[in-house]
Amino acid sequence: MKNILFIINLLLFFHLSAQKSISTKQWQEDLRFLQNTLHKDYTSLFVKTTKEDFDTQVEALYKDIPNLEEHEIRVGLARIVSQFKYGHTQIPYGTTARSGILPINLYHFNEGIYIEGVQKDYKKALGAKVLKVGKTPIDKALELIHPVVPIENEQYFKAYGLRFLLSPEVLHAQGIIPGLSETVTLTLEKGGKVFEHVFKTIPVKDKPKAFNFTLPTAQWLTARNTETTPLYLKHFEDKLYYFEYLEDIKTLYVRQSSVFDAANETLEQFYNRLFEFIDTHSIEKLVYDVRLNGGGNNYNNLPLIKGLLARPKINKKGSFFFIIGRDTFSACQNLTNEITRYTEAILVGEPTSENVNFYGDARPVLLPNSKITAYISYIWWQDMPALENAKWTAPSIPVTMSFNDYIRNQDPVLEAALTFNAKNFEPKPIEYITNLYLSGQTAKLANELPKMVHDPRYAFCDFETELNKKGNLLLQTGQVPQVQASLQVFSMIVQLFPNSASTYKNMGEAYIALHDTDKAREVLNKAITLDTNGNISKAARAMLAQLDK
Repeated sequence: MKNILFIINLLLFFHLSAQKSISTKQWQEDLRFLQNTLHKDYTSLFVKTTKEDFDTQVEALYKDIPNLEEHEIRVGLARIVSQFKYGHTQIPYGTTARSGILPINLYHFNEGIYIEGVQKDYKKALGAKVLKVGKTPIDKALELIHPVVPIENEQYFKAYGLRFLLSPEVLHAQGIIPGLSETVTLTLEKGGKVFEHVFKTIPVKDKPKAFNFTLPTAQWLTARNTETTPLYLKHFEDKLYYFEYLEDIKTLYVRQSSVFDAANETLEQFYNRLFEFIDTHSIEKLVYDVRLNGGGNNYNNLPLIKGLLARPKINKKGSFFFIIGRDTFSACQNLTNEITRYTEAILVGEPTSENVNFYGDARPVLLPNSKITAYISYIWWQDMPALENAKWTAPSIPVTMSFNDYIRNQDPVLEAALTFNAKNFEPKPIEYITNLYLSGQTAKLANELPKMVHDPRYAFCDFETELNKKGNLLLQTGQVPQVQASLQVFSMIVQLFPNSASTYKNMGEAYIALHDTDKAREVLNKAITLDTNGNISKAARAMLAQLDK
């Protein structure tokens, strides 16, 4: 599978040099062409937005075009395409940053958004926390750029969205700064002092790319202490993937930052070399790090999965840790799905920036007048059952990084993997609970489930939501035995979560299916009490109204 982010980097300036200013009518023709193409050839993409909402946005932009500057139209087109909320479906960033970008790199750490890297002339701003863009507070600025970013989920926004804050064209089009300018003032905080700093734009191509971190060069500085380098940042210059043996703790660390083959070694060759090393050394723990992996060709994943499954000494709970993060995207989401489904890995880090199942691969759609290219996804990748789809893959051990961690070269994510106590830990808790239920181990289930709900090691798992999904799956069959089983599940949930309005609403639906209207009224009224003015209450009232007819 081709990762659109890589394609965009290659084609960023493909059309830009040939583009000339066009008329209002031609811009409107381009917008209609885009609208009609999406309706005609890409109807499957209307999942997270409706055709009606999409057309409403198109009509609003169509009417505004006569009053907009060219860069505002380009940003407007990006907003139109970003409505689909699939990261591969987008108008390239370069199209919305044609006049240049600020000479800085931003990263969202635990404490907020910091200037992680700068062009050397702006050294004073290095390591500063961003408080305002122009006169706009940073939180408001993030909210305003949100519609321009093809956001798969909020992790995608953290990974790939912050760069839109560097484009004066986006900042002006979205109302963050009052006019388009080659300079932008940021309000910063550093060393306990708040100050303003003016930045002048540079061409997009002049910013070094290194997995959302800054690769130090003669022209660019990073806030990180460069005297040493943590494992996840090693060999940026020359290796997409590498491994290092931590002999004193008998741990093999692997970083794979692409699912494309490197120029000097294919992934299959790398995997063969990796497994040969595992087979010939004393290794008690494997830590496989894909937190900086933005994708590539998912057909390259199979040799890794086969090799892991063939090595039970390393593919076992507590011996195999898989690090994911906000840059884990596209073909690496496919890899994460396969690791999750087929291996005993414990996932560590941050959620991925891709939906579990997603639309990937993109065709270029060239707008006839402006020659702007939109990339539109057309292939649905479904590695996991539809009922297990989710906005991202969440780690079993959630760990994030502070700015102080970063500048000191500390890696709390790797540290968590190295020190985690996996004894009596179930990395797939819902699957474990389901198996207990299906195998009739009700006594063990009654003992285990409450302990797991209150165990801080399972803070990553939304037991209430996930168990309701299981109950609803039984309920929706419409078969009496399954509906009765769903009530058992819902009853178990309300014992653990007595204020769960959604569960009481689901119980009401089950009782209605079993024609027990008295019980249905009782639990539906309970749902209304717990969610007086919300959507759950609205649904419960509608069910009661049907009962009273």
